[in-house]
Amino acid sequence: MKTRKARKTYAVGALLVAAVLGLSACGSEDSSTTSVVEVSETGPTKASTVLDRPFVKPDLVLTDTQGKSYDLRKETEGKPTLIYFGYTNCPDVCPLTMNNIAVAKKEVSRKLPKSELADLRIVFVTTDPERDTPAELRKWLKGIDPEIVGLTGDFDKIQAGALKLGISIAPPTKDENGKPVSEHGTQVIAFSPKTDAGYVLYDDDATVQDYEKDLPKLLKGAKP
Repeated sequence: MKTRKARKTYAVGALLVAAVLGLSACGSEDSSTTSVVEVSETGPTKASTVLDRPFVKPDLVLTDTQGKSYDLRKETEGKPTLIYFGYTNCPDVCPLTMNNIAVAKKEVSRKLPKSELADLRIVFVTTDPERDTPAELRKWLKGIDPEIVGLTGDFDKIQAGALKLGISIAPPTKDENGKPVSEHGTQVIAFSPKTDAGYVLYDDDATVQDYEKDLPKLLKGAKP
């Protein structure tokens, strides 16, 4: 595979991690500040994978940040949708990923008519529902993008829904220092507004630039 030097933009919080493969073990430290930096790196510039066999959108009915029932399939039917599983106490991968998407969305909104972005749904499903109450999700997402849909609910139901997308989630545990740890897959799945199928997968190397470049196509259900 050919590689080239590329300058990539990341939205980062207090801690920027390199690469996380498989399950990501997140700690409990706070990540309160967000900024945008540019990082030069050598490697593949393609962070997305178009799936030969798209995922079926999981049949998940959870609770949103207003404490109301949210039927994932019904609420996002026919809408371009990005789904990520993570938790608010994560100090690195989760805020990094959500900030990258939020910053990219903001940049794209400056170039496209508002009507083209109106149907976009960005969904954050917690992997730590015991601590991530609707109020906690609402508070955390407000600092990133208040339009992001935050969902919580029964852990077993969330875990089963994630597995249907090939994303592994382990029940939260505590490390040797007693700090809560949640291990979860770090993929973002993009669903087509045409088929409602999850046809593009992003790993945790995806940057602001990656999402900014792909979003106009994802909004139409096209391949990035």
